[in-house]
Amino acid sequence: MEKLAQRLGLRTDPTIFFVSAGIMVIFLAALLLAPEAIGEAFGAGRAWIVTNLGWFFIFGVTSWVVFLLWVAFSRYGAIRLGGNDAKPDYGNASWFTMLFAGGIGTVLMFWGVAEPISHFSTPPRPDVAAFTVEAADDAMGFAIYHLGLHTWAIFTLPGLAFAYFIYRYNLPMRFSSVFYSLIGDRIYGPVGKTLDIFAVLGTLFGVAVSVGLGTQQINAGLSELFGVPETVTTKVLIITALTTVAVCSIVAGLDKGVKLLSNINIAMAIGLMLFVLIAGSTVFLLRAIVETFGLYISNILPLAFWNDALAEYTHEQGGWGWQGNWTVFYWAWTVTWSPFVGIFVARISRGRTIREFVLGVLFAPSIFTLVWFAIYGWSAMEIDGIGADARAALGAQAGALSAAVEESIPLAMFAFFDHFPAATLIKGLAVVIVAIFFATSSDSASLVVDMLCTGTADPGPWHQRVFWGVSEGVLAAMLIVLAGDAGLTALQQVITVVGLPMFILVFAMMFALYRGLTQENLTEVKVGQPPRLEEL
Repeated sequence: MEKLAQRLGLRTDPTIFFVSAGIMVIFLAALLLAPEAIGEAFGAGRAWIVTNLGWFFIFGVTSWVVFLLWVAFSRYGAIRLGGNDAKPDYGNASWFTMLFAGGIGTVLMFWGVAEPISHFSTPPRPDVAAFTVEAADDAMGFAIYHLGLHTWAIFTLPGLAFAYFIYRYNLPMRFSSVFYSLIGDRIYGPVGKTLDIFAVLGTLFGVAVSVGLGTQQINAGLSELFGVPETVTTKVLIITALTTVAVCSIVAGLDKGVKLLSNINIAMAIGLMLFVLIAGSTVFLLRAIVETFGLYISNILPLAFWNDALAEYTHEQGGWGWQGNWTVFYWAWTVTWSPFVGIFVARISRGRTIREFVLGVLFAPSIFTLVWFAIYGWSAMEIDGIGADARAALGAQAGALSAAVEESIPLAMFAFFDHFPAATLIKGLAVVIVAIFFATSSDSASLVVDMLCTGTADPGPWHQRVFWGVSEGVLAAMLIVLAGDAGLTALQQVITVVGLPMFILVFAMMFALYRGLTQENLTEVKVGQPPRLEEL
């Protein structure tokens, strides 16, 4: 493999690169040949995980939040990720926009209207009636819980572990490096390479599914605007366009490509959010934003430990209930993105202290998410009709958004904008924002996959980086063309099952990081030189 890599002009670890690419092709072929069979097998695995280990996911993410806050406010918070005199590579504004665009910007566009409306029309708790004030409060509480501190803890813990071990001990920029304090030099052997290959595949498949889902939303928007048919051909053309933008950004590199796209996109997204605030019920929304902070604070502890343990007695679903299809699935899905987002955030966070890193990555995106959901969610529920009196006053218009979400989640955002002035222009802007968000996720993921293979933050040859960007686009396109919805569904089931071992690995990261941190004041660790395992 070394000779092949040299002939191809690659600068990478041949084992990680070629094995990852080969498994991707083999799995894709199997998925295309028997999507339904694979979907059934992994669907059964997912059902078992949700039923028997759902509590583990919910308790796990909550424990990560607690651990991260402890680290930030402990004596270890002053440790700088890099040399003791290192300075941040990026200003706070650029740092925030890059980590946000590379994280869950796509999720906010996709679920900003759809998730609150879903919970509003189908309340999670059995004793809450749909479309009531109580349902509206619960809908906002659950939406913020899903996209707030807990989601960002799933990204922050791996990101901090990457940044600490990579920058403090000059270890390779690979997934395996975070386990140095547990397995020592074995990170360079078969065990370490296996971990790296697993991280590469998780990133590739996770981003491919997300690009596929984003394509559906973009296609729905174009259909609303221009009557573009929602066909396989259209979706492939959309993926081709997104991949082209991503590849151009990949070639430009992190500073010019990803940074520029992220800054542009976050500015457009903020502009769109402010338009909804100003054009909607401004005073109501300003009051609702403040109130939503209170809802989040009052709900976060109960929801962080809520396992719907009494579902067997309160639901007809036979033992688990609503949470199995929402919170557990969401945590399992999100953790498959943790190597990608974690190492990307680590890459752009060199020079910051642990306290700056944790508080910045946990709270800045969470606060923005809360404001985003408060503006979009409360606006959507107001349009739909909150309470019996409001719905009676709306007449036939009551429940319009609930019906749109039930019919098609990708259409939710565009149905929402029908209730605002300049709807056509705003829908067009929303399509552009969604497209750039998915392009930035794709190019960020491609750069990270390249780092996982090379083991360094220095970009590999341009054709090597482009290979991963094109691979993500081709993977998403082939799923749509050859496997259709069955292929995407099967892949979602696979990622949920893959989420379990990834979850366990992130738990191991917590112990590895703790072990490394506790030695900071006990042994003289020279930055740039990894300590011996026996010293740890």
